[in-house]
Amino acid sequence: MTRRLVISYVAVTVLTLLALVIPLGRVFASREQDRLLRDIERDTTVVGNASEDALERGATPALGSLLSDYQADPGGRIVIVDRSGRVVADSEGDATLGTSFTNRPEIADALQGNRAEGSRYSDTTGTDLYYVATPVTSSGIVHGAVRITYPGSTLDRRVRDTWLRLTLLSVVVLAAVVMIGVLLARGVTRPVHQLIATSRSLAHGDLSARATDDDGVPEMRELAGSFNDMAARLEELVAAQQAFVADASHQLRTPLAALRLQLENLEAQSPDELQPKLAALQAETTRLARLADGLLVLARATSTPATPTVIDAANVAAGRVGTWAATGRDIDVTVAYTGATEAPVTATPGALEQMLDNLLANALEVAPTGSTVEVRVDPTGSDTEIHVIDHGPGLDDAARDRAFDRFWRAPDAAPGGTGLGLAIVRQLAEQSGGHAELRAVPAGGLDAVITLRSAPKRPLA
Repeated sequence: MTRRLVISYVAVTVLTLLALVIPLGRVFASREQDRLLRDIERDTTVVGNASEDALERGATPALGSLLSDYQADPGGRIVIVDRSGRVVADSEGDATLGTSFTNRPEIADALQGNRAEGSRYSDTTGTDLYYVATPVTSSGIVHGAVRITYPGSTLDRRVRDTWLRLTLLSVVVLAAVVMIGVLLARGVTRPVHQLIATSRSLAHGDLSARATDDDGVPEMRELAGSFNDMAARLEELVAAQQAFVADASHQLRTPLAALRLQLENLEAQSPDELQPKLAALQAETTRLARLADGLLVLARATSTPATPTVIDAANVAAGRVGTWAATGRDIDVTVAYTGATEAPVTATPGALEQMLDNLLANALEVAPTGSTVEVRVDPTGSDTEIHVIDHGPGLDDAARDRAFDRFWRAPDAAPGGTGLGLAIVRQLAEQSGGHAELRAVPAGGLDAVITLRSAPKRPLA
């Protein structure tokens, strides 16, 4: 954004300079020509006054110092002719003395008593000349003429110098605009970048993040203040929601435990015909307890996330396989680990264990007798995938898309579930900077995949 603002400032400045400098340069060029002709005219008047007496007597003007000054001026030339048009003095030397210059139109005009000025092409020098020729008169009688010429390169040099000065001025203006533009753009974009960084922190779960509201233009300060008000309100709402879920889950545990004890007591004292109903009540009580526990886990997972640390996913996965292997043997299902022997990843402490426990519980629930539930860890470069693969009935595409929704359960799922297990897995995976997904197994079944960022090998937490 800073670059775009500076470019826009420079573009506007360049257009403005082009609109001003080009016409201004043309005006200066025209004025330089007029100034050159005025300077030449002034000098011809001075030389004519100094030569008047000598030309009136028919003598050679004694203008040694003046002629030598023009010899030192590159390109400038003074020619003095008598009334017949013959050269009596020339700043370029004596080679032309006595030569008739009446074939020069400006000399001819001056000998007629007229002042001539302008520019023409000189066949002698092969260049354009700027000239002023004035008659030398006394009492209305023309005694001779003075002509001063400059080549066109003199004016070209002056015009070029003018354009160079204008160009340098434009460069200075552009440099000043760039420096001032950078300062102004940073003054505008710095609060924007701070606001972006704060919003990203807020989006990643840091509800305490606040933008700086005392920097930048008034509109940006007002925007930062409004953003902070929104963030504070959001923090209050999320905290209230988490507190409600945590409190409700916690408060439900005591009456549920009491209810379960009473049902167990009733079971021992009730006749056989009531046993099925009591068993159903106990199952629902167990389901409510699991639901309360799941809500409590979700409330904790959606609170301010802990800082991810480096853990060995392979070691954690192998450990959870060892824990669940006994449960698998009870139902004649093998729980096996394959894959890397070491796989450092970044995750919040304890998150991977909880995710694997939920996925293994789901897999064992649907795994056919005699099958194998495979846990595999595959480092894939920047990421590491942790797979929990079962060979149960699987889910279709629509069901896999909805499986991570809270409280959603498959239509043919066994009773007793809460529909929170996969929601917890997704929440914990995102909290650790990764994600979770379900993939179909070609031979039948489901591949639950947790993807976490790989970490360099170093001392592990």
